Amino acid sequence: MNLYAIRAIYRFEMARTGRTLMQSILSPVLSTSLYFIVFGAAIGSRMTAINGVSYGAFIVPGLVMLSILNESISNASFGIYMPKFTGTIYETLSAPISFVEVLCGYVGAAATKSLILGALMLAAARFFVDYQVAHPGWMLFYLLLTATTFSLFGFIIGIWADGFEKLQIIPLLVVTPLTFLGGSFYSIQMLPPLWQTVSLFNPVVYLVSCFRWSFFGSADVDVPLSTAMILLFLSLCLGFVWYVFRSGWRLRQ
Repeated sequence: MNLYAIRAIYRFEMARTGRTLMQSILSPVLSTSLYFIVFGAAIGSRMTAINGVSYGAFIVPGLVMLSILNESISNASFGIYMPKFTGTIYETLSAPISFVEVLCGYVGAAATKSLILGALMLAAARFFVDYQVAHPGWMLFYLLLTATTFSLFGFIIGIWADGFEKLQIIPLLVVTPLTFLGGSFYSIQMLPPLWQTVSLFNPVVYLVSCFRWSFFGSADVDVPLSTAMILLFLSLCLGFVWYVFRSGWRLRQ
């Protein structure tokens, strides 16, 4: 394992975050804090508790997960797309480093940024909402698993995209609707039976459900099933990235 190569890519990507601090860190934290103020502090006190949890606290895991998903995809897709756009990707591909090392550098940096964001958002939520974490170890595990999985997904989008418009299509038209309909603001048990069944085809439901379980000890979907679904998606992403580097699809074309 070429640790120097991994560290070089990782540090370059993290340095890019430092140069765009307002966009990469402050903007998503501020946006999520506004949700905490409106739905947590202002409206939440007038809403009925869900599964014994106040509405303001109930939405905290969903909002954090929503931001983690979007930022993981955005950071990873932009990170690999820019070298393609400028042509410097060929220097990386011709260097004596494996695709695993390239992947560790780009995805590791994107996942790290998402974890930092998650920590800042949870800290910001404390100012507006009183919440408890029943299983902090599992909460960290699901944060890491989600950040890594969706950074891989974003990496694939960055490889697939051949223009800035395509870079935004899947996050805007697919991921954002799925996150809003994935139980971030409500429990899917509140839906009619038909829509509960339909919701189970939404992968974000499993993410939000198990993440919320780590906070309050209750979940919409069985926790082992949710974890298995996330691991399955992670495996599919890893398999597709392996195919991309083996075939050179969208990288050497």
